[in-house]
Amino acid sequence: MGLMAYDERRILEMLREDEVSRRRAFEAIVRNFSEQLYWQIRHMVLDHDDANDILQNTFIKAWTNIDSFMGYSRISTWLYRIAVNETLTFLGRQKNVLSLDDESDETGSVSDRLESDPYFDGDATERQLQEAIATLPEKQRLVFNMKYFNEMKYEEISEILGTSTGALKASFHIAVKKIEEFFNNAD
Repeated sequence: MGLMAYDERRILEMLREDEVSRRRAFEAIVRNFSEQLYWQIRHMVLDHDDANDILQNTFIKAWTNIDSFMGYSRISTWLYRIAVNETLTFLGRQKNVLSLDDESDETGSVSDRLESDPYFDGDATERQLQEAIATLPEKQRLVFNMKYFNEMKYEEISEILGTSTGALKASFHIAVKKIEEFFNNAD
């Protein structure tokens, strides 16, 4: 059957069929969602290799739990939920990964890490934005990234994070204010 267009209803049907169909459906899921999940993760961890590892863990966890996916939410929502949890687990293990000031930290500052990352192709403003985002608490960072970079609706973020849309709007606006303050203080 080669490359197939992504049709969620058909994918869900194929996931309930034989093993060959299930694998093809999952391959379509991976192809369809890899890039956007990668960038969601990458905006949180900044390092390409870490983001790739977390993305692989996300898809491994999705594949091993595919039978428990009931289809009550969209596949994208389910995958984002897994990716967010995998990212937060990684960050929890990495304490101080996004250190801004502590040069003695073996991971270095966000700016240094972005500068030395061969996959980062942003300019000085993009680097400064990433530094500003890194100063945010994890929840605000997640909400900001999903809204700003992925252009998700609050309702979708609410499904993924299990938080009310009102709380998400507040988190996003606080994050924007903090980022604005970061840029104002950088001048």
